[in-house]
This record gives sequence, C-alpha cells and structure tokens, in this order.
Amino acid sequence: MNRKPEPNRSCSYYGLPFGQGGLVKNGSSHGTKQALCQACGRRIAVTYATAYFGLEAEPAQFALAVRALAEGNSIHATARIVQNDKDTVCAWLNRAARQCRLVVLAHWQHLHVTECQVDELWSFVHTKESHLLTAKLLCESYGDAWVWVAFAPAWRLVVAFVVGKRTQENAHRLLRRVVAVTDAPMPFFTSDQLPAYAEALLAAYGQWSQPERQGKRGRYPAPRRMPLPNLFYAQVVKRRARGRVVEVTHKVVFGEVQQVEALLATSATSTTINTSFVERDNLSWREHNRRLTRKTIAFSKELPWWEKQLWLALASYHFCLPHHSLRQRLPAPEPTRGSGSPRQWRPVTPAMAAGMTDRVWTTAELLGYRIPATVLDKLTDLEHVFPDPDSVHHVN
Repeated sequence: MNRKPEPNRSCSYYGLPFGQGGLVKNGSSHGTKQALCQACGRRIAVTYATAYFGLEAEPAQFALAVRALAEGNSIHATARIVQNDKDTVCAWLNRAARQCRLVVLAHWQHLHVTECQVDELWSFVHTKESHLLTAKLLCESYGDAWVWVAFAPAWRLVVAFVVGKRTQENAHRLLRRVVAVTDAPMPFFTSDQLPAYAEALLAAYGQWSQPERQGKRGRYPAPRRMPLPNLFYAQVVKRRARGRVVEVTHKVVFGEVQQVEALLATSATSTTINTSFVERDNLSWREHNRRLTRKTIAFSKELPWWEKQLWLALASYHFCLPHHSLRQRLPAPEPTRGSGSPRQWRPVTPAMAAGMTDRVWTTAELLGYRIPATVLDKLTDLEHVFPDPDSVHHVN
C-alpha cells in the first residue's frame, strides 16, 4: 500500500532541512523524485512544500515564466514568451505567489527596524474609478486600488504592504502588519500629510489615557488614545500651486522636535525628515511592473490576482535582485570570466542587508525553498494579519 506523501509530525526529524533530517534519495514515484526518512521509514516527495510539488511542466520553463511575471509582464505576454496557454500561466502565477508569500512571511519575523517610511501607491483594478459605470460602483474591488507600503530605508526593504482603497481601515491594517513583523525598538515613522496615518499609529502604538476633569463638577471626559513616550512620527508637508510642489516643510506629530533631531543625527540614511526612500521604491515598482503604470492595458482584472502578483514581485525584488545602493566594496578585486575587468563590488539584496539571507538567490532557489515545518506551523498565528488573498477578496 502506497503511503501518502505527507510529513510525519511525530518523527524526531520533523521540520529539519533535507541534509539534517535523516532523508536519503529513494527513487521516484510517477516521475516525482522521492526521499526516505531513516528514522520513521516514511517516503516523501523531494519537492514537497515547494512551488515545484505536483508541477506538470518543465521546471526551467516554469522558472522562466515566473521571472517574466516578477518583472511585471502581463499574463498574455508571459504566455507568448514561454509559448504556453494563458490559463496555464495563470495557474503558475498562483502557484508561485503562494510559495513567495510563505517565503516572505517566514523571513518577516522580528525585524529590527529603526526607521520606517509609509506611503501609498496608486493603481486600479478592472477599470479606473472615473470610468466605472453605476452598477460597477457597487463592486468594492473595482476602481482605484492603492498599494499601502511600509518601507525600511536602511535595508531598502518593504516590511509590509496592503492592497485596497484609500481608507482609514487599510491604514490600520498596514500598521498592524508592521507591528506583527517588527520587534523593539519602535521605528521612527515618517509619511506625507495623509491624516489616516496618525490615527493608525495611535491604534497600533498608543495607549488609553483618562484626561483630567476640568473643574470639580460634571462627568469625566471620555478616555482617549495617547502615543507611547517612545513613539516618534513626523510628516512631510508639501504645498502645491497649479499642480507643482512649491514648498516643502516638516511637522512633528508625535514626540518632541529635539528628540526627532537626535534620531536624525544618529540615522544612517537621513539627515532630514523625508519620504524620499519609499517614493523612490515606488518608482522602482512602477518601472518594473506594467500593472502599476498609469497608462497600461496590462492592469489587473481582479483584486486577488493583483495581490498575488505583488507577493511574487516583492519576493523576487528582495531575494533575487541586488540593489545598487547596497553593494559592498570587496577588499581586493576578484577576477571574472574572460577578459572582463576585475569585480570590485559584492552584490547585496535587500534581504541580505536585513540579515535574512547570506547570498543572492536564484529564481529556482526561491521557488524551491522549503520552509521548515516548525516555522510553517508558526505562520498560522499571522493568518489574521496576513490572510490569504483568495480568502479576503471574493472574485465577482
């Protein structure tokens, strides 16, 4: 009787990597390579818990399609590149996005973020807001779709994002995600003058306080949320005239001006209050993703697919693409192949800068990364903060 290719949770090697878990290669079953556990005797697919598990296509062709999708190519363009059907490419996007979401969440844990810049990036789903018909206005997933981003400038790393309308609820959701993936100390936050951030920060990092009663008679004022003593938040205020920015000023919302200046004096990235890093990251997203360009025919038709594509692009950007501003000069130039000039810089990705990895990943490594089962079990605690896109956005 064939055993199911499921891990044995009662095994003493459960959750360990392949080389440490007592697994040895043990032939194949229906074309899928198998491994045998020397402790419990159970067989399991080598590709189990990766994007390659159950894949009925050439791995190289699948990886090529994923790279094209991560660079923002449309479904139809990717199908033409890999010479396959668009429905197959959609299935591959779903497969790769689920893997990338788990990989990112597995590494988004206990991040030591000292500075955090938040901003919103405009996009749309199905139809632009101004072009929606009256009947389609009732569909909450159509029209403007903002990408709320929390960005760590020191690592050029996105620590959280939310896709949805520009509402107070989504601002709360973004800050809850920042709290879930970071540890102490509390980051120094900067943003534009959108009022939703101040209220969301109070909900995430504030505490209830009972104001003093004015006088000796009458009822006490209602309790209100007050910022914690170590919460610092500043805004970049831009004054526009005829659609152009003519003046930029700063406003400290939470904390004292002297305390904010002391934080900036020790900052490794900024000497003034700004949102330049997150805005530059937004530009990179627009350049590399056709779904984010303002005039495009490659826009997302449904919100779940838009979020899935973002998970894929985010993982590829963080783990597989070196960032020019993060590169490190080598102690001595290294020779390259052929007659090229010696290599003088070590490429560094945002994930490497944050201490998540120690090397630049390939697309195959990203898709074939097996998350330890013990970590995978802990990710269930984040499901209420990072729910699966299909469980949140119901396709109409």
